[in-house]
Amino acid sequence: MFGDIMGMMGKLKETQQKIEDTKKRLDTVLVDEQSSDGLLKVTLTANRTIRNVSIDESLLADKDQLEDYLVMVLNKAIEKATSVNEAELGAVAKDGMPNIPGMDNLFK
Repeated sequence: MFGDIMGMMGKLKETQQKIEDTKKRLDTVLVDEQSSDGLLKVTLTANRTIRNVSIDESLLADKDQLEDYLVMVLNKAIEKATSVNEAELGAVAKDGMPNIPGMDNLFK
């Protein structure tokens, strides 16, 4: 019994390290998004840190339009980055979980 518990604890510790390693790796995974007309482009990491914003000169003349573009494109980029982040971390967490009946449903 104690061997099983010690084995599970070791597996959980190993999984925790894999999750931390994955989080660090996700800082290097870049997600690009742009407006439909290409006037505004943003790049985020999969950990949702903004790395770059590129604004076409034509958007600088209209503050309201620029703000609308920023909100729209940033929200789309954050959604994409979140999807990548959750998929990667979920896969690592699921792979490292001990085989406990009913736990599969938590990671779907």
